[in-house]
Amino acid sequence: MLKIITTSIAALLLCYTGFVTAQELTLKPDAPKNYTVKEGDTLWDISGLYLAQPWLWPQLWKLNPQVDNPHLIFPGDVLSLTYDADGNPVLAINDENAVITVSPDTEAAVSETEVVAISGPSGIKKLTPKIRKTIKSTKAVTTLPLKMIRPFLTFEQALTEAEIAALPYVLGANEEWKNTIVEQILYVKGELELGSSYGIYRKGKPYIDPVTEELLGYETILVATGKVFRPGSIENKTPASVQVIDVKQEIKQGDRLIPASDGQSLPAFFVMSKPEKVIDGVIIDTTSDLREFSKWDIVVLNKGSIEDLKAGHMLSIYRKSPSVVDTKRGPVYMSDASKYEKLTGGIEGEALEMPREKIGQLMIFKVADRVSFAIVTSTSRPIRVGDLIGEI
Repeated sequence: MLKIITTSIAALLLCYTGFVTAQELTLKPDAPKNYTVKEGDTLWDISGLYLAQPWLWPQLWKLNPQVDNPHLIFPGDVLSLTYDADGNPVLAINDENAVITVSPDTEAAVSETEVVAISGPSGIKKLTPKIRKTIKSTKAVTTLPLKMIRPFLTFEQALTEAEIAALPYVLGANEEWKNTIVEQILYVKGELELGSSYGIYRKGKPYIDPVTEELLGYETILVATGKVFRPGSIENKTPASVQVIDVKQEIKQGDRLIPASDGQSLPAFFVMSKPEKVIDGVIIDTTSDLREFSKWDIVVLNKGSIEDLKAGHMLSIYRKSPSVVDTKRGPVYMSDASKYEKLTGGIEGEALEMPREKIGQLMIFKVADRVSFAIVTSTSRPIRVGDLIGEI
């Protein structure tokens, strides 16, 4: 299924002008001369075939003189690598293979040419080949649409202790049960908006910065959703009443309520880009319970809006290579120390720090003050909590 979000490269270029023009495009040695756009492609993916720095993709796409609308490409378009007057690489629609748009709302398969009869002055009919117009859809290629990754996203949030304490909370239900299920009525301490939907959350584990050991916030887990049919009044000591609509986990007394839309307003598509600042952080958690995770898994980072991170920012995932001690008997890994060496302070010799190596990429999709949620977009090895994040 084609991705239905359209992308305006011209508008995006305005955002990138100051940042992009200061950097030089570097083509990959194996960059293809021609590429046919496929269903499911994104501008980021295609640019990654050509550029060592895919975040510079707006510069690669800056000229497409062969098409009426240079801001859109479609599955089936053939892209060719060309060069401008200054020798800079440019990716453009191949005019010889370009598809002529007849109707933007329909699709049809046709042959490359058709024979058309033309009557001359003498009445003799001449046959001449004519390019058959191909009908194209409006389903343009985008950077990365929300629809593509929505199934992998999470409703979990990161809130501070003070933010959680200020939220309305469940007092009980219309039956004296410790746990509540779907279609039950909840009574909530707080004033809620009549007719509005709320997410019911439970405070989870703390997010601790492994470097500074600071508390960054708390995991906030969605357990259910409900709709308000009595708003409640704190002044009159009247609880709000909420009809439970959907349950992921059993609801408990003390669970907190947040308006359903809070923290869930994600863009229709993500403008994938390199952060303006150098980021040096750590993956501190994952929303799954797996020890190792891979592409499309959700991870939590120890960096947030304080570091100017935004939805769409791309970062690389790194892993520090094992440290080595150069001993008299030869180089050994620190992990190979004997029980005696560990008891007496380790292996005797010169400790050498090995480089860190890139093992994947991720894209941030939700940002709190000191924590971000990101989706892993590519991996060469399984990702783990504790892996580093940095410049792409």
